[in-house]
Amino acid sequence: MNTQTLMIQGTTSDAGKSVITAGLCRLLARRGVKVVPFKPQNMALNSAVTVDGGEIGRAQAVQAQAAFLEPHTDMNPVLLKPNTDIGAQVIIHGKALGNMDARRYHDYKPIAMQAVLESYERLRAAYDVVLVEGAGSPAEINLRDKDIANMGFAEAVDCPVWLVGDIDRGGVFAHLYGTLALLSASEQARITGLIINRFRGDVGLLTPGLDWLMEKTGKPVLGVLPYLQGLHLEAEDALPCDAGLVKDAERLRVAVPVLARISNHTDLDPLRLHPQVEVRWVRAGEALPPSDLIILPGSKSTRSDLQRLREQGWEADLRRHLRYGGKVIGICGGFQMLGRWIHDPAGLEGEPGSSPGLGLLDFTTTLEPEKQLHRVEGRLELEDAFVTGYEIHAGVSAGPALEKPAIRLNDGRPDGALSADGQLFGSYLHGLFDAAPARDALLRWAGLAVRETPDYRQLREDGINRLADAIETHLDLKGL
Repeated sequence: MNTQTLMIQGTTSDAGKSVITAGLCRLLARRGVKVVPFKPQNMALNSAVTVDGGEIGRAQAVQAQAAFLEPHTDMNPVLLKPNTDIGAQVIIHGKALGNMDARRYHDYKPIAMQAVLESYERLRAAYDVVLVEGAGSPAEINLRDKDIANMGFAEAVDCPVWLVGDIDRGGVFAHLYGTLALLSASEQARITGLIINRFRGDVGLLTPGLDWLMEKTGKPVLGVLPYLQGLHLEAEDALPCDAGLVKDAERLRVAVPVLARISNHTDLDPLRLHPQVEVRWVRAGEALPPSDLIILPGSKSTRSDLQRLREQGWEADLRRHLRYGGKVIGICGGFQMLGRWIHDPAGLEGEPGSSPGLGLLDFTTTLEPEKQLHRVEGRLELEDAFVTGYEIHAGVSAGPALEKPAIRLNDGRPDGALSADGQLFGSYLHGLFDAAPARDALLRWAGLAVRETPDYRQLREDGINRLADAIETHLDLKGL
């Protein structure tokens, strides 16, 4: 086997593959090892713009940070961004190839695998260790044929695998034992260690189960990672749970409608973690509650999500919110919704056609095949505050409302729009709240007397280091 490569696979989605890979990246990087993260295929609507001007999954950008690296398209050569229940935009080496339904993409996988192997070979030549993250579970029977995300990749490059199970969701012994049972003999031999993640309580009481697992599988249990309360790492895709976050009594109330194809919801993480801000995710069947600020987030299918917004009654809630003097921020797709029309003549996000927008700002948006991918800095029109972020959008917007932009970018371009009455702020920038000056200015604009603003980048660093410390303490890393 190639000892320079280790793959982390999970018994289920959200078992802990992403965070353990990030923690291992930081642990090795702190020891002076040239380590790089790699995910052959990712399916996620949270993405990041890379140093080479492409697009990868957000989790790989976090893992790059853990390894003290700039994110690069080779770290995630295949990204799938679902835009319907049976189809997705396919992104290869950071660039959108087009939309494919599940059957067409299945036939395309051998070609995608070549892109995966090209990226892997470049990374293997440049780094001491490649830490590979799998996707979902290797035991999904219907996905085994032409697999490029889990054991198909591990077999192709001949690398060992560690298998992670999440005890917090229950059934971890069945998950680990059953996953191994569903693998082929060669795949079973490839697994060199098992990890139990998110354990609460006295680990001594788990010993009989660990002994049984090792006896039944013949695989060593490398360790049991504790449940890390309050750990923050940006989510790969699933919406985060805010249970346990302590908030001030005086806080800004923020409502965010959960769109069917919500993208880059990590934009809201700096607000979720702010002690003076209460973010509420509003799901289907719920009304938008009385709030100080409503944020329309990004969307991978803006027209269909706008239709969903109307079907849920959220448009009426939004207009009532504005009548009472509330503030609204639209980010990327959410910004496009604020305009008069959204045109998709080529059917980039669904059926070709046009949809009327909310008509709150006087501009129209046309989706074009060439996606805009930029990492940018600039200044808000509010308080001339410094802002940093990244653009990931196919829409090109034009109209009188854009003559009063929300942001002036350092490259000379205006971005977004700020309404004449000061209630609406729209921008294409993801990461809008990451920089403290911009975050504070926007919170003050929304009505909050800002007393305390956490350093969001330091919060991410603290989470990565805390995770690396836990891995170093609780896992047997001699094999690593």
